[in-house]
Amino acid sequence: MNTLMGNFSVKRFKSKKEVLKQNTIFIFCPENRTEELQSILKEYEFELVFNDYSIKDFSLKVICHFESTNLSKTQKDYLVKATELGAWVEPLVSYLDNRLGFTEVQLLQSNYFLHQKAFSILSVKKTQVAKRFIDVLSAILLILLTLPIGILFAILIKLESRGPIFYKQTRTGQYNEEFEVIKFRSMSRDAEADGAQWAQANDSRVTKVGRFIRKTRIDELPQFINVLRGEMSMVGPRPEREVFITELEKEIPYYRFRHAVKPGVTGLAQISYPYGASVDDAIWKHKYDIHYIKHHSTFGDLKIMFKTIKVVLFGLGR
Repeated sequence: MNTLMGNFSVKRFKSKKEVLKQNTIFIFCPENRTEELQSILKEYEFELVFNDYSIKDFSLKVICHFESTNLSKTQKDYLVKATELGAWVEPLVSYLDNRLGFTEVQLLQSNYFLHQKAFSILSVKKTQVAKRFIDVLSAILLILLTLPIGILFAILIKLESRGPIFYKQTRTGQYNEEFEVIKFRSMSRDAEADGAQWAQANDSRVTKVGRFIRKTRIDELPQFINVLRGEMSMVGPRPEREVFITELEKEIPYYRFRHAVKPGVTGLAQISYPYGASVDDAIWKHKYDIHYIKHHSTFGDLKIMFKTIKVVLFGLGR
């Protein structure tokens, strides 16, 4: 391995935005992980260069490391020197997190969650109190604003098909505690006579009124009651049923980590990813959910809520 010596006139990045737009990313990892990383990252538009220890000029270089604890001391020293000489150096998953706007869950390892500052937002009381204040205020305001719409569709649901207006179903919430989510009924009364089933994009069990209220998210309005009860938040991962969680956690790394926060009426995954009902779709939604949990903020929640309002107003339901 080359020893770095001499003085360099180092060009540094002007901003993090510039870092996230680089066409070439240099990745340093154990040799036996190279092929796997190439396979996972092959769909992305940037070029990947693996384990090139011949680099001497680190100007405007983005260097990412993966499983750096398994590198030799000499290799680790090289990364330290790269940092010293002006390269942008950070863990691969963290870099992708910022660049892509979601978390590449296939690369997740325990150290991603265990870093002192990574998920400190979950234990900061001030942040959680602010989130709860906005939840209660928003839920009360939206209940008052949408009450006429709720009454209208309650009547239409009752006129179209037999059965209750509201649909209650047990879901898993924060800290894996179960609760009953409340929605306007959008399916026929015997929709799950044969047991729990994945909801489909063009589900034959959905009524005519149900199809409309799903597309416009009107079926979600009764969940403001869940928010007031403290069972849900306005923004967060969508609550799922335990039967599906048990199935999905076998396929998706750290799937239950979504329960570190309260489930939401809407969320980053809902405004970022189209409707889907497969394991692949669940993986993609999990990417956004993990990213949300790590980076959520008051401003971010308000941004997601306003985007959701656009969905309701213009019928762009996903």
